[in-house]
Amino acid sequence: MLYQGLLDEIVEQSRQIFGEELIGVYLHGSMAMGCFHADKSDIDLIFVIRDRITDTQKLRFMNCIIDLNKTAPSKGIELSIVKQKDCKHFVYPTPFELHFSNAHQQWFADNPADYIQKMKGTDKDLAAHFKVIKSYGVVLYGANINDIFADVPGNDYIDSIWNDIREAGEDILENPVYIILNLCRVAAFLKDDLVLSKKQGGEWAINHLSSKYHVLISRALQSYIDGEDMEIDNREGKEFADDMISLIKSMMS
Repeated sequence: MLYQGLLDEIVEQSRQIFGEELIGVYLHGSMAMGCFHADKSDIDLIFVIRDRITDTQKLRFMNCIIDLNKTAPSKGIELSIVKQKDCKHFVYPTPFELHFSNAHQQWFADNPADYIQKMKGTDKDLAAHFKVIKSYGVVLYGANINDIFADVPGNDYIDSIWNDIREAGEDILENPVYIILNLCRVAAFLKDDLVLSKKQGGEWAINHLSSKYHVLISRALQSYIDGEDMEIDNREGKEFADDMISLIKSMMS
């Protein structure tokens, strides 16, 4: 697997830091789903702990992740630490003990103690992450997925993915490839109960949605596969997003 050495080091360091509290480390996202692109994808990880970890452990872990993130793809490592009980007896929005992505590097650099104290709470996105883990996840360390993760209730998953695309009309102009393909895979779940990658979502849409947007979706799909940026006409992008949101809302009702 690409970046296997980095993944092995993340697992080894987390085992040393958390000890017996660490139940498992799970890979999800594009790398687990077979559509990873080093220029456009991040490395998505969920760490499951038994009960609690100390602020000292969190600080050691974050210092390690910041260092290892230097050798990650450009979008970096994105991770959350969650408790075993909230995976086995699913809670929504799901509590987390610590989170990190590239977007938070400066906060940690400026004030590590503040970051450790405040970077915890609940996250609706975790429902979607857990759903992907159940379908595609890779165990990097620890317990089997089905022994740790309960099924995510359909309504919670729908709310989670809806939360990710509800502002698509505005977001599509800034990140067209992600938004176009994400709208497609949300529609695929609502119509056919399929949990798909962005690539699979685009392929599904070309076969199942109106031909009106096949060219646009095909362009987004090719840009995703090639790891390239995509230029989009503002009117066409907004119209596609609005139509897809209307379709998704109709399938949710």
